[in-house]
Amino acid sequence: MIRWRKGTVEDIRREWPGAVELDVSIGGEGTHRALAYPALVGRPEPGDTVLLNTTALAMGLGTGGYAMVVAVPDRLPPDPEGPGHLVKARYTPLQATVLGADEQDSPHHAVLRDADSLDAMPVIVADLHSALPPILAALLAARPGARVVYVMPDGGALPAWFSMSIARLKDAGALAATVTVGQAFGGDLEAVTVHTGLLAARLVLEADVVVLAQGPGNLGTGTKWGFSGVSAGEAVNAASVLGGRPVGSLRVSEGDGRERHLGVSHHSLTAYGRVALARADIPVPELGGHFGARVAAGAAPLGDRHRLVPVPVDGLHETLRAAEKDWGVRLSTMGRRLDEDLPYFLTAAAAGRHTAALLG
Repeated sequence: MIRWRKGTVEDIRREWPGAVELDVSIGGEGTHRALAYPALVGRPEPGDTVLLNTTALAMGLGTGGYAMVVAVPDRLPPDPEGPGHLVKARYTPLQATVLGADEQDSPHHAVLRDADSLDAMPVIVADLHSALPPILAALLAARPGARVVYVMPDGGALPAWFSMSIARLKDAGALAATVTVGQAFGGDLEAVTVHTGLLAARLVLEADVVVLAQGPGNLGTGTKWGFSGVSAGEAVNAASVLGGRPVGSLRVSEGDGRERHLGVSHHSLTAYGRVALARADIPVPELGGHFGARVAAGAAPLGDRHRLVPVPVDGLHETLRAAEKDWGVRLSTMGRRLDEDLPYFLTAAAAGRHTAALLG
């Protein structure tokens, strides 16, 4: 259940579009990191009293290990103005009303009302949010002019504002825009479903490629079916039924301490091997050595349903290092940096490299 606390804002640590990171003192419990979304709760300033949800602190969460500001009682945000009747994070205390690209009051409604095709646009599907930067790095290294849009479903964080990666990738020009779908919100465009999100990315934002992966903070239970990444298989189906070209990025690890994620993760095997009913390209990185053979063998059963595509990874390590430096994006997955689990990042980059070849 939720843990509630009151705190006092001591300092503003840093901010990025949509989010402010704070130092907040909680009586008797010291000073902690907190995160506020000004559009939802108002902008906190030093000295303000804030109401906090401290559940993540109590659980010791990594990705989401902030106290979340629920309200700044003495500094409320202004009431929203303008059209929009899509309610997201529905029936929670912080439900937000947004203008959906697909709703009747939207200037894009006429374009999307009868839209039914992605015109063979590639849609790269991945399990984890951390796959977004390496996919972009390899794709743009091969096709620097490609216009890439990120579609964020609601399997992880609901506010797109939580992701510093999105902000930095957009600042660097690597990412054109974000569409938030389902219960997720805070993108450049909002949409009701993955399907209308993909169509909006293509027809409104003029994407050449879409990357679709959940936001930060995926959920897993150590069971065969109890993980939020199941939605990767559903995304393959959505891309296919709309006439897109799905590309399934494998989740691979050499550094994860959990056997079920070593080599090809069971998340990928379930999402692509059981949930995805449509055919996709599955790039398989040519990692070499014993581990590379393990990955190839682990991916082999997916060949019964999908097209397995061997992809060389030569030069991708350097590409990833350059992207991390040039874009100011920290490459990290489950607390492991680039050189602590290199196969994970090379595999995501392989999906980007393969997709670049599809653009012709």
